[in-house]
Amino acid sequence: MVKKSFISVISHEEKEENRGSAAFQILNLTNRIRKLSSHLELHRKDYLSQRGLRKILGKRQRMLSYLSKKNTIRYKELITQLDIRESKKR
Repeated sequence: MVKKSFISVISHEEKEENRGSAAFQILNLTNRIRKLSSHLELHRKDYLSQRGLRKILGKRQRMLSYLSKKNTIRYKELITQLDIRESKKR
């Protein structure tokens, strides 16, 4: 299980200042998603972790849609830095 491959896109100074920002929360959720995904590769029948993963994915999706409405430039930068797909528009 690889745990050291998580991304630290935001510098240490920004972490201290902007913990409540949407970008920082999306970064934290992405790291949690990657950690749970690696856990589920080993433990396929861990249904509670699967449920938790789905909840975190939904929360990240809502945060991404909020950020895309409020600040599209920062949204595009964050999508490319985290290497995640762009959300579908409803």
